Amino acid sequence: MQKISIDALARQQLEAALASTNGRAADTVYGGHEKILRQTVIAMKAGTRLSEHQNPGDATVFVVQGCLNLRAGGESWQGKTGDLLIVPPGLHSLDAEEDSTFLFTVAKYRD
Repeated sequence: MQKISIDALARQQLEAALASTNGRAADTVYGGHEKILRQTVIAMKAGTRLSEHQNPGDATVFVVQGCLNLRAGGESWQGKTGDLLIVPPGLHSLDAEEDSTFLFTVAKYRD
């Protein structure tokens, strides 16, 4: 059994993101390349973007703090603290409207 404070990890990652040149920081909480399930705490400085990329599997974004916009195709969904966004299949991007942290969860498809 292992216990992890997502709030504490999110605070650490936000500090790292604010100090980084690209305005982002991340730490994998669970999983990795060898597992199907992967959970990562990601922090983004206000005004930064995760550019358009392919959805690697079933994925969610749980907003720990801040405000984000998830974009896919011509649609956009805003997520604020406490919101859970379901990442649609296909290409998508993520923009931070405020300094934000989120828990990204993905169950990757296996070939």
